Amino acid sequence: MNIRFFPSVARGSVSAPPSKSMAHRLLICAALAQGESRICGISDCEDVAATLDCLRAMGADCKIDNDTVIVKGINFDKISNSVLPCRESGSTMRFLLPLCLLSGKETMLIGSPALLRRPMTVYQNICREHGLFFEQTENGITVQGRLTATEYTLPGDVSSQFISGMLFALTQVAGESILHILPPFESRSYVLLTLQALTAFGADVEWLNDTTLRIRGGKPMQAQTLTVEGDYSNAAFLSAFNVLGGEVNITGLDPASLQGDRVYIEHFASLEKGFATISVADCPDLAPILFALAARGQGGRFTDTRRLVIKESNRAQTMATELRKFGTTVDVRENEVIITPTAFYAPTENLLGHNDHRIVMSLAVLATLTGGVIEGVEAVSKSFPDFFERISSLGIQIEEITP
Repeated sequence: MNIRFFPSVARGSVSAPPSKSMAHRLLICAALAQGESRICGISDCEDVAATLDCLRAMGADCKIDNDTVIVKGINFDKISNSVLPCRESGSTMRFLLPLCLLSGKETMLIGSPALLRRPMTVYQNICREHGLFFEQTENGITVQGRLTATEYTLPGDVSSQFISGMLFALTQVAGESILHILPPFESRSYVLLTLQALTAFGADVEWLNDTTLRIRGGKPMQAQTLTVEGDYSNAAFLSAFNVLGGEVNITGLDPASLQGDRVYIEHFASLEKGFATISVADCPDLAPILFALAARGQGGRFTDTRRLVIKESNRAQTMATELRKFGTTVDVRENEVIITPTAFYAPTENLLGHNDHRIVMSLAVLATLTGGVIEGVEAVSKSFPDFFERISSLGIQIEEITP
């Protein structure tokens, strides 16, 4: 689907979408708990739907009632060989793969070709070191075996999703496990969100030091009724309109949230002051909108960008390609991106979404200044399916066009 943008200014009040990150975590914890949980405020985005599909495939009873999901937990002793349809959700695959190593049964995780190209060597190495079966092909990942309570070591600079996945699983393994995280430990805030969710359901996990976690597993987790908090990651795209002269009030965000992407408030302020140097090591999902604002503003230097290559697209390269259509100079290096706004004008060719929700939303913010057409806007369904409805309610003028 393509959408044409007309120059317009965003004004008004809008609620933040529910946090996709917390929705994944609360649903998984509910599926691990005894009894019936109610998780309220669930988005109908594609990634959360993928997690629900997979939990059902593992035996969880998940019923949807408007924006509430009622969950009855998994009995791992009764799991048969199963296939988990992860769609395009990296979070789903990485969070759930270790849970597949609780039953001893063969399980296959499948997904889009783009998802299956994302690195899974962290789990491959764990399986090899601990005598578990792991096979990855272009059709999916097959695992079999049982995790045991012992010591595990994971890199801290690949993806925090691997750490979270092991935490979920080890709470279900009887005995004490130790999880060592090799520095540098990036995206720590996402692990804190996982611990927040696990603690809410009664799991026994604690820090021994800044890079070591102890999990006392096998203790029953108890069902809860909880509401998903507002999402700072996607609220950043709405708040970006204020940097461009809009007047948007965003409701539904918890000021005390542990979400790491809450840092967008500080980074936006830095970019408004002038050329800024910003590390995206702990907030890689903010990189596209930060690049966009730097292009329209006074530029910026963004460090620790290496991991952007393993997202839905190579976000440094794809944003560089699209920002150049606005006249911006972008220098993509091995682990940094330098943006110099040598010019800023309306693109003379269509902008491309690259099947990446955060690329689409970042370009949409800029297109409200200049006008233009974005192709492939349906990618927003991955995390923020009603993004265009929400910005339209703020006065942004758009129209769907036939490709």
